[in-house]
Amino acid sequence: MKPVLEATKLHKHFLVGGATFRRSRGVVKAVDGVDVEVAEGECLGIVGESGSGKTTLGRCLIRLIEPTSGEIRFEGHDILGLGATELRSRRRHFQMIFQDPYGSLNPRMSVERAVGEPIRIHRLRDKGDVRQRVLELLDVVGLPASAAGRYPHEFSGGQRQRIGIARALATEPRMIVADEPVSALDVSVQAQIVNLLADLQDRLRLALIFVAHDLAVVEQIAHRIAVMYLGKVVEQTSTERLFRNPQHPYTVALLSAVPIPDPTAKSRRIVLAGDPPSALNPPTGCSFHTRCPIARENCRTEEPALVELETGHSVACHYPGEMEAAELATAELRVGT
Repeated sequence: MKPVLEATKLHKHFLVGGATFRRSRGVVKAVDGVDVEVAEGECLGIVGESGSGKTTLGRCLIRLIEPTSGEIRFEGHDILGLGATELRSRRRHFQMIFQDPYGSLNPRMSVERAVGEPIRIHRLRDKGDVRQRVLELLDVVGLPASAAGRYPHEFSGGQRQRIGIARALATEPRMIVADEPVSALDVSVQAQIVNLLADLQDRLRLALIFVAHDLAVVEQIAHRIAVMYLGKVVEQTSTERLFRNPQHPYTVALLSAVPIPDPTAKSRRIVLAGDPPSALNPPTGCSFHTRCPIARENCRTEEPALVELETGHSVACHYPGEMEAAELATAELRVGT
């Protein structure tokens, strides 16, 4: 299928300690040469530890943050070349669901005003029809019509996230970036929101980019997954293939931390040594080599390229697939029953 969005060699660098490169103490490469794409009706999951750059990537893709360099094409159009007026007109086609469902809502706005505001701004309905459209959207996300006159503080976290989803859908977008949309919610509510997003995506043929650190959640909704580490994509493939046959050592370690819903099953937990390196002073060579159980000398000096091992499965590793054989001897394991 033709991609709705394509990003090529995308970079986002932040200056630290000064307003200019000359005065700054360093540069954080939050997104460092990332290529991603998502098609109509597809969900791309972006996963990784805190600080991996996944949220920054999601915001760059819809220009909430301006990328330092690279190319982003939405439905064939270069959105980085759009001026403020053109961007505002096109922005209705790509929306965002934020991590904090309370912080993203104006506490002084009723639900009707909050959800109806983008409809009025983009003039998608006549003034007399805006309220009816708001009620339709509330029904779509599973909220009663009576919610329209209430304020954010009167709702639970899950209900507020539904309001955020309704607001994102108000402009009839072609793509939505969901930034950790369930991380602040209880497990039972997480399942409801994930099921809602999956249902909406299927019904409306939305392109969805789902940013999360919980692989168990991503598995339920994503068709493909991109694994990020220190600003780079280190593995990207279909969800089924990633869980069945991970190739990058970092992916193997992440998957080992996913709980198994079977009290009788034995699981092995790979505990990586050390902490993630500083983004201000990343390691030479492979950025993961300081924590990798199978790292060798060339991993410390040569940066691996993201290459396609087989159709639809790309990995940035000098020794893909070798983690499984070496992990027992080189990684600290926890065995539980």
